[in-house]
Amino acid sequence: MKDFSTFFPRDMIIDLNDMTTALALEAHKIVSERTKLKGKSARGAEGQLRFRILEQGFQEICEQHGGVLIENGLAIGGTVHRIYQPFMRFSKGDGTGVILAIASMPGKRELPVKNESRKAGVMLNYHVTPRLALDKSDPQLGDTFVLFLTARDRAKAGQIEEVAIGVIDSKYEGYVFYETIERFMARYAPAQEEAKPQENIVKLKRNRKVYVPPEAPEEAKAEDKE
Repeated sequence: MKDFSTFFPRDMIIDLNDMTTALALEAHKIVSERTKLKGKSARGAEGQLRFRILEQGFQEICEQHGGVLIENGLAIGGTVHRIYQPFMRFSKGDGTGVILAIASMPGKRELPVKNESRKAGVMLNYHVTPRLALDKSDPQLGDTFVLFLTARDRAKAGQIEEVAIGVIDSKYEGYVFYETIERFMARYAPAQEEAKPQENIVKLKRNRKVYVPPEAPEEAKAEDKE
């Protein structure tokens, strides 16, 4: 399994996490303050709005940090599936890549809804899905399909309960990799703090006198006393 932190800039993960909290609250306020929707209708509208504004924010932040949008959809070899959601590709100098998408979980560590785009995306994960036999006839697709996952807090309106990074197996039956955002962030080296200028250890008096040795001429001593 790849170390995905080597593909994603540390600052991007921080920005995505901060964005998730802020925009989830924004979606709640829009529905509660600007519509007359109540109960299930309000929750449904909030969920749709939250995902759409998170999706847009996700794309913008990824692009700022070097992600490349797959504009015309991603074709999966040997299938008729194509990915049309804003999925972002990150790559390294050796050509290996990761495709990052955003998805909402019903609850912590639960699989997101299996839509057509995600079903096509997880097919890229055939090479990381546990299975009994491996041989040269297996599809060897280089990229890994990774999800930036969010789960709303069911007890607190407008809040997010969990943010995580996950990889779903190619059969869409479970996670082969799952880490909360806190644990994932621990993979990065601590950010270097700017060096602070050192304070002077020795402090000199403002009206200090010039030292005059005892053997100095009387004229110098007299000047020192003035």
